[in-house]
Amino acid sequence: MASSPIHTSKEMKLERYNSYIRRLNSTKLIVASSKLLFRVALLVALILVFFFIINYPPFTSSENSNPHHHNIHTTTHNLLSSSFYGGGAAWEKQVRHSSTPRRVNGLSVLVTGAAGFVGSHCSMALKKRGDGVLGIDNFNSYYDPSLKRGRQKLLAQHEVFIVEGDINDAELLSKLFDIVPFTHVLHLAAQAGVRYAMKNPLSYVQSNIAGFVNLLETVKLANPQPAIVWASSSSVYGLNTNVPFSESHRTDQPASLYAATKKAGEEIAHTYNHIYGLSLTALRFFTVYGPWGRPDMAYFFFTKDMVQGKPINVYVTQDDKEVARDFTYIDDIVKGCLGSLDTAEKSTGSGGKKKGPAQLRVYNLGNTSPVSVNKLVTILENLLNVKAKKKVIKMPRNGDVPFTHANITLAKKDFGYKPTTDLSSGLRKFVKWYVSYYGIQSKDLDSSNDHSQD
Repeated sequence: MASSPIHTSKEMKLERYNSYIRRLNSTKLIVASSKLLFRVALLVALILVFFFIINYPPFTSSENSNPHHHNIHTTTHNLLSSSFYGGGAAWEKQVRHSSTPRRVNGLSVLVTGAAGFVGSHCSMALKKRGDGVLGIDNFNSYYDPSLKRGRQKLLAQHEVFIVEGDINDAELLSKLFDIVPFTHVLHLAAQAGVRYAMKNPLSYVQSNIAGFVNLLETVKLANPQPAIVWASSSSVYGLNTNVPFSESHRTDQPASLYAATKKAGEEIAHTYNHIYGLSLTALRFFTVYGPWGRPDMAYFFFTKDMVQGKPINVYVTQDDKEVARDFTYIDDIVKGCLGSLDTAEKSTGSGGKKKGPAQLRVYNLGNTSPVSVNKLVTILENLLNVKAKKKVIKMPRNGDVPFTHANITLAKKDFGYKPTTDLSSGLRKFVKWYVSYYGIQSKDLDSSNDHSQD
């Protein structure tokens, strides 16, 4: 019994010691955890600050800042963000390879809207003659994107690379100009179509105005500044009644929002030419048609509906006059685009500052031979061996104009523009492509013909 207090005392001391060890270990764990948490928080904060600085540079005027400093900043920014645009080194190698000319003194051309109708044909023609070509296209769904993918595949076979992106993406455009010293830009990206403007007007403002300004903003800071050739439209003549349409005629009465955005583009081009010394050439296209064309164009959907035995709407004016267009075959348009590029003078600015007067031009690219829509249908009937089911209706008040006719004197004088394909020959080539591309057999046409006679 005498040893019990001693035993109890030892147990109490042991318990106090174990409690002390537990508190000590707990304190060490808390300190270690706090240090780790602090370091992680500091690292995250540094990363956030770093990316904030990279993505949101100080608001300084490019007019007053050193342009070389701007380029260094942009290069650093874009190299860090290259992974967002296709994968760094391999992607940049594709961009450089596609845009490098193969002929002596060849052009290096950025083609916007390269997967589009005119863009794909021009890209192919430039590449075939040995120029460097880099495309950019957003592959939107205004019409079936599979047709654009088909054009992209065709261009890829000829080593033309198309960057999938939007001209409103300033960061992407800046990166492309950092990688490639383009000599020219062929700007064909746009929201097309007169009627669609009544459904989605903002898409025209976003593409045809905001997108164009974004491109010009990028080009003005490039060193060297490339010359720009871009697609305006014959629609700018609007309610003008003087024929044939001449570049000197009034264009301040647009009949559609599409036409208004293209006219706005011409005025914006004048501004950037005046302030920044950009060399700019506007091309007013007149109803372009041909293989790989746009499905929203009359000759294309007439062909589709006639083959399927469906009725087609043939418009007449409100006073029952025939509607006519100056249909221009794609190969002739390509010749005009390349002629404009070849005769475009260099821009005179550098780093956003003008050093002297720069070239500013506007040209009509048409066929000079207006053909009525009725005549168009007759030609298609003969080529397809199908009798069209025509529904003659009044042209809706949607901004479309009843008649177009191009005066091409200026383009002929300045770069030898001379269209050589009449509508019958051009449509024959289109129908041959259409039948092949969509896998239509002659029996399908014959059955459509029988059906249309019912």
